[in-house]
Amino acid sequence: MSGRHALVTGGCGFVGRHVIKWLLAHDFQITVVDDLSTGTAPERWPAHLRVTPAQGKRVAFHIGDFRDFVREKPADYDLIVHLAAVVGGRDIIEKDPLMVATDLAIDATLFHWVVKDRAHVPPRIIYFSSSAAYPIAEQTPEHNRPLTEDLIDFDRRLDLPDMTYGWAKLTGEFLARFAVRQYGLSVSVYRPFSGYGEDQDFTYPFTSIVRRVARRERPIVVWGSGNQLRDFIHIDDIIAAVFATCDRFSGAEALNLCSGVGTSFRQLAELTGRVIGHEAEVVNDPAKPEGVFARVGDATRMFQYYRPLISLEEGIRRTYEYQKAAGLL
Repeated sequence: MSGRHALVTGGCGFVGRHVIKWLLAHDFQITVVDDLSTGTAPERWPAHLRVTPAQGKRVAFHIGDFRDFVREKPADYDLIVHLAAVVGGRDIIEKDPLMVATDLAIDATLFHWVVKDRAHVPPRIIYFSSSAAYPIAEQTPEHNRPLTEDLIDFDRRLDLPDMTYGWAKLTGEFLARFAVRQYGLSVSVYRPFSGYGEDQDFTYPFTSIVRRVARRERPIVVWGSGNQLRDFIHIDDIIAAVFATCDRFSGAEALNLCSGVGTSFRQLAELTGRVIGHEAEVVNDPAKPEGVFARVGDATRMFQYYRPLISLEEGIRRTYEYQKAAGLL
C-alpha cells in the first residue's frame, strides 16, 4: 500500500490518531477530516503520536464536518479509513441516543460519495463497525457466549443490537454489503470490542479505572454492577490486526477485533491494583450505566491471521506510566 493517498475520516479521534501513525510509517500521503466534536486538535496530540514537521508535508488536516467535505472534494483516494462517528463511551450512548443516530447519515454519505464519483477508481474502504452491533440477547447474565461473526446474518434475521449506536453500525455494515455487491467496491469491515490505549479519553472505562487506582483512591468505584464483562484489546493490536487482514477481507464480511477473554470492571480494577501496587476495596455504583452484561468476542477468525501481542497487564502498565508522565494523576 505504500506511496499512496489515504483519507482518514474522524482521524483526530483515539483510533484515528493511531491509524495515522501506521500510515505515516508506511509512506502514505494522508488527508484527515474531523470536526473535532469529540476528537483532539492535532497540536494537542500526545507526543508519541504528534505529526512531526517532516511528516507534516504528507498530512493535510481539514477541520470540519465530513458531510460538508464531500460536497467539494472528489473521492480520489487509494484508501479510505472511515472512523467519523459520534462516540463518547456508555454515557453518551445511553443519554444522547438521537445524537448517536447521526452516524447513520455519516455512513450513508460515505458510500454515496464513493459510488457517485465515476471519474476515479473506487478506493479500498476500511469501515469500523462495532461490537455494539451484536444481539444484546446473546449478552445477558442468563445467556451469553463468545460473539462469533456469524451471529449477524443479513440474509436471515437480525436481532436487537445495543441502542442507536448498535443500530447505526449495523446499518453501516448493511450499506457496505450493497456497496460491494451492487457497486463493486472493496470494503473491509471490522467489529472492535473494548479497545483501549494510553491516550484514550477518560470517558472510557479502562483509562478511568487505571487513573482511579493510580490516584490511590479508596475505595475504587466501578460503574454498574462491576461484574459486566468486556473484551479488552490494546489499540496497537487493533491497528496491526486491521492492516494485517484488510487485503484478505474486502467483500464486506466482518472480522472481530478482540482478545477472546472476558474481564469484568471489578477484575480490571483488582488487576490494576496488583500491577501498580495499590490494593483497595472495589465497590460498584449502581446509579451509573452498565450496558450489556457480557460482551466478549470470539477471536477464532482473527487468530488465523493475527494474535494480540500486548497483554492486559502490559496495557495497564503502559497506561499508568503514560498518565504519570503526562501529569494526569
